[in-house]
Amino acid sequence: MKSILKQAIILVIVLTGFSFYGQNRDLDNYRQPDKRGINVFEAPKDSISTFDGVKVRIGGASTLQYQAIDHENSGAVALKEIGYNFNLATANLDLDVALAPGVRMNLRTYLSSRHHPEPYVMGGYFQIDGLDFISEGFAENIMKYVTIKIGHMENNYGDAHFRRTDNAQALYNPFVGNLIMDSFTTEVGAEVYVQKDGFIGMLGFSNGKLNQAVNKVNGTSGGASFLAKLGYDKQLTEDFRFRLTGSLYNTGYVQTSYLYSADRAGSRYYLVMENTAATPSAQFRSGRYNPNLTNQITAIMVNPFVKYKGLEFFGTIENSKGNALGADERTAKQFAGELIYRFGASENFYLGGRYNKVDSEEASGDNIEITRTQLGAGWFMTKNILMKVEYVNQKYDGYSPASIFDGGKFKGLMAEAVISF
Repeated sequence: MKSILKQAIILVIVLTGFSFYGQNRDLDNYRQPDKRGINVFEAPKDSISTFDGVKVRIGGASTLQYQAIDHENSGAVALKEIGYNFNLATANLDLDVALAPGVRMNLRTYLSSRHHPEPYVMGGYFQIDGLDFISEGFAENIMKYVTIKIGHMENNYGDAHFRRTDNAQALYNPFVGNLIMDSFTTEVGAEVYVQKDGFIGMLGFSNGKLNQAVNKVNGTSGGASFLAKLGYDKQLTEDFRFRLTGSLYNTGYVQTSYLYSADRAGSRYYLVMENTAATPSAQFRSGRYNPNLTNQITAIMVNPFVKYKGLEFFGTIENSKGNALGADERTAKQFAGELIYRFGASENFYLGGRYNKVDSEEASGDNIEITRTQLGAGWFMTKNILMKVEYVNQKYDGYSPASIFDGGKFKGLMAEAVISF
């Protein structure tokens, strides 16, 4: 009965979304959830308001994969037997509301995800691009360049999270899987942006907590995280765009940092490198790596992006240092580079490859290395529908003989269908 009810709700949402399709559903200072949002990072900044009353935009996404992956290890720890079949379909519900000139709200709900088959809220925020709600023209010379975001929201650390898959919103990702060390967290906080003549600056603070609560642990009810970003993004010619950003995420002290483990939607590679007792919902981060730098973290990410006509390169250089309370500091490093060629009359087709590597010091003393190669291709059937296929090959080195990852590797094909509106 619960399954039927959930499917009925999803159907109503989809039909409602299409009923609005013929209307103007665009909002101010808003990243489009369809093909127009490709290679958009921070929300565009425009001080001109089109507000003519409260406007509710209902959107969402639905995604389904077929998985044909094999895995193996040294045999010291038995692996779960896996075969070729479809994964659980995932779905998102997005509510975006224009509340006043220069003011809007966003709320994302996961209707179905790998970790939670039942609906639950991922996060949301309040975005301010103008202060006319205080008085007309208030601080307009400042707000031409400034954006303020407040909420329990996805933190803007690095640029890789703008290209990653967020549960069913997989349209921005040219591949099926995210990075091995997938930095993504939702915390209560605020971020202030300044964007002018291609230059981007951001300062933010959060309470450093994924699960909000007031109870004390080790004598404190929480801590704080500090975020910063500085960069430049410019369409230098009609054919050439250049972007380069550097980002910082720092925690003085938090009970547990979730920077690399907060994604409750889960990995796209179901049950790879998991033991015989694993289930898709409990072991939902298969194929990813969490360095477990739990209490004190300083993470730095640098992201270059270059696009010339249909050819684009996006890179990630990341260094994270941290420790559990009282433990020695450890370091995890990540490198990734992806090359995409988009072609066709409106770049509706693409071919691409990504190489991703993680080097890390484990708490056990192991110095491990994980490498992944992804080859992908995609077809935008419409601006809202994407079909893509990926070949993935991932290898593990440096783990102790008692680890399930000793001699570990997985490889195979993934096919994914994405609808986003």
